[in-house]
Amino acid sequence: MCGITGIFDLRGQRPIDRGVLARMNDSQRHRGPDDGNLHVEPGLGLGHRRLSIIDIATGQQPLANEDGSVVVVFNGEIYNYQELIPELQAAGHRFRTRSDTECIVHGWEQWGERCVERLRGMFAFVLWDRRRQTLFMARDRLGVKPLHYALLDDGTLLFGSELKSLLAHGGLRRELDPLALEEYFALGYVAEPRTVFRQARKLPPAHTLTLRRGQPLAEPKEYWDVRFTLGNPNTVAEASAELHERLRESVRLRMISEVPLGAFLSGGVDSSAVVATMAGLSAGPVNTCSIAFDDPQFNESAFAQMVAERYRTNHHVEIVQSDDFGLVDTLARLYDEPYADSSAIPTYRVCQLARKHVTVALSGDGGDENFGGYRRYRLHLMEERMRAALPLALRRPLFGLLGRVYPKADWAPRMLRAKTTFEGMARNAIEAYFHSVSILRAPMRRQLFSEALRRELGGYAARQVFERHAARAGTDDALSLVQYLDLKTYLVGDINTKVDRASMAHSLEVREPLMDHKLVEWLATLPASMKVRGQEGKYLLKKAMEPMLPADVLYRPKMGFSVPLARWFRGPLAQRVRDAVLGERLADTGWFNRRYLEHLVQAHQSGASDYSAPLWTLLMFEAFLRNVVPDHALASEVALRHDAPVCA
Repeated sequence: MCGITGIFDLRGQRPIDRGVLARMNDSQRHRGPDDGNLHVEPGLGLGHRRLSIIDIATGQQPLANEDGSVVVVFNGEIYNYQELIPELQAAGHRFRTRSDTECIVHGWEQWGERCVERLRGMFAFVLWDRRRQTLFMARDRLGVKPLHYALLDDGTLLFGSELKSLLAHGGLRRELDPLALEEYFALGYVAEPRTVFRQARKLPPAHTLTLRRGQPLAEPKEYWDVRFTLGNPNTVAEASAELHERLRESVRLRMISEVPLGAFLSGGVDSSAVVATMAGLSAGPVNTCSIAFDDPQFNESAFAQMVAERYRTNHHVEIVQSDDFGLVDTLARLYDEPYADSSAIPTYRVCQLARKHVTVALSGDGGDENFGGYRRYRLHLMEERMRAALPLALRRPLFGLLGRVYPKADWAPRMLRAKTTFEGMARNAIEAYFHSVSILRAPMRRQLFSEALRRELGGYAARQVFERHAARAGTDDALSLVQYLDLKTYLVGDINTKVDRASMAHSLEVREPLMDHKLVEWLATLPASMKVRGQEGKYLLKKAMEPMLPADVLYRPKMGFSVPLARWFRGPLAQRVRDAVLGERLADTGWFNRRYLEHLVQAHQSGASDYSAPLWTLLMFEAFLRNVVPDHALASEVALRHDAPVCA
């Protein structure tokens, strides 16, 4: 695992400032503390920070082909590199290393832009071909590894694993994109391809970008997508047997390492399935790491212990205090843009624990999206059956009115919150699912945003992110459609972002066997009934793992990896929330309605409503402004909108 960065002159061959490139590279030192190197030639600079995992002796980057005409910087792992090397050697390519990185260089020479189709793994890489005067950028299919880029006004292209490397250049304007704010306050993250900065973009998952010197910036091209065909004729028993084999293959590939390796073990179905599979493939005990919470409401450690004892793992547990809220500023600096998933706190802690014992950890991420595990999937299917009974023309006015007048009941389970159900019934499937996953729903965002910000949005709604993906989903199946939406949005923007930054902060590589693209493709052929059956999610995975895991692990209610925000904001963090949400920094932006901010704080702290998620979203936005956007940059942006009031 590594960090990559670079500078490319699209217009010519202006000299690259080696000191600036080194500063960009060093800003990502945490991603690769073992080594750092630069490659500089006229009009091009490549930087690389290395965390040594495979071919420790000779796998240094930037890495070139035999004559130095093709150079690459690469972040990630190519799991099928041992299969590709003999094929490329048979085609006449000479390897100087045993690293997976060199497969990319020779794969480009052999297959050109289609080389990415041959790669199985998690990756983000940038490759320079001097003979073709071409810069080629690529990101893996599920967006496990990040890649950001920005075109400056003078024709200079910057790129890097993290936004901080682009900011370190000094030429990127820190002007915030109002459309990104709409996405952030709806979803808790800024969705691909947007970033919080107007000038910068994320390369979307499963996309490449080919740039040729002297030509304008091109648009990214998609090279892969998942298709939910649902036509697999296998019985549950047959599918379970095949799942075992596919999971074994995926885990086996991800156990290739020259450094200590282990796994996260939360006690949930996904991580437990990964650990059980690892144990069957490992000659010795598996290293496992768990976080325990001192608050029983959030503690799953007993279930992790069951699995650890069954497979005699080397199990490491650390207790996280229920008032572990000292990471707010650390997280703001880590993510470089607003990010509001509070489970980033325990994720940061479990990565910190794991790094004490291993350099590579396997995770269960991707299991909920691919196997149908989220509770919201079952609720969505229930609502879809209800929506099918009445046409939208009748539902929208009737349930829209009921949703507006019915009182809010945050204290109740979601299926008993009639207001939420009424609001969902008044919408089509895409609108309803977006509404269900939004942190601040559309009516709340309208009240939160000032008139000035609403003008800047120009009618843009974050819902359009979901609509854009839904138009390409290629399925009308209710479950498959929302799985597809999550694979394109939540998995990438929230889960993968969280794990990448938290793990890389500790120089830990995390691998994701449940996101292997071949496994994902196969799961998409299975009927929805093998994923959600009645009120049981992950039906097939649980049936397949019954011989290997305790029933208490497989069939208990899902807990999630959460923290007690509601209590924090009424107790130890009450004053901090008031200072952040009602303080000068948010007010000075001119983007927020002061009266509504006061309502959120007072209603939550009085116990009248649970606004913990919106307040955390605002708290993290304020921390982002304070840690990432200098006061002078924010003041300049506000001055550009001279007609914007401080508060609406």
